[in-house]
Amino acid sequence: MDDAITKSLEQFRNRKIRSVVTVDLLLEQSLIDYISVKIGDKFEQEREIVSALKVGLRALYITWWVEAEVNNGGFNQYYWNSAGRFADEAPNAFVYFGAEQYAELMREANRVHAAEFDAIDKHQSMGTIEAFSASYGESKLGPLDDRFYALTENLSAMRIAKIRAMRDDFTGA
Repeated sequence: MDDAITKSLEQFRNRKIRSVVTVDLLLEQSLIDYISVKIGDKFEQEREIVSALKVGLRALYITWWVEAEVNNGGFNQYYWNSAGRFADEAPNAFVYFGAEQYAELMREANRVHAAEFDAIDKHQSMGTIEAFSASYGESKLGPLDDRFYALTENLSAMRIAKIRAMRDDFTGA
């Protein structure tokens, strides 16, 4: 457990911190905030709410959460947490933004996760932080985390470009 906590803290310390707030950053974040407000405290309806969003908003939400979870605690954390319920949709969400490297890595992560599902599920059914930490020892997703961090596509820039090019996919109800 201590190793998992240490790793998580190290990843948090090494996260990308923006030294400048740009219009692009505010645009992306404001759309995520908009979706978060739509979901509110209706977490049990998250899938239904997100599925009803326009294609661009849905793709943004899904890719943003993959990035947030993997950057925080790796693919193991992504699949453990509720964001993982969109894993099957994530490759297409990345493709929507032209992020082919992310899409291919996500497909591979989905294959690895599917292969180890039963082993990890026994930990998840315990529902404890200790079980979560222990799941890292059984998961084969760790090497994919490093590959994720090394991808050369600028995901945020790709999302911003698509938002600007396809405004109708991101505006309205």
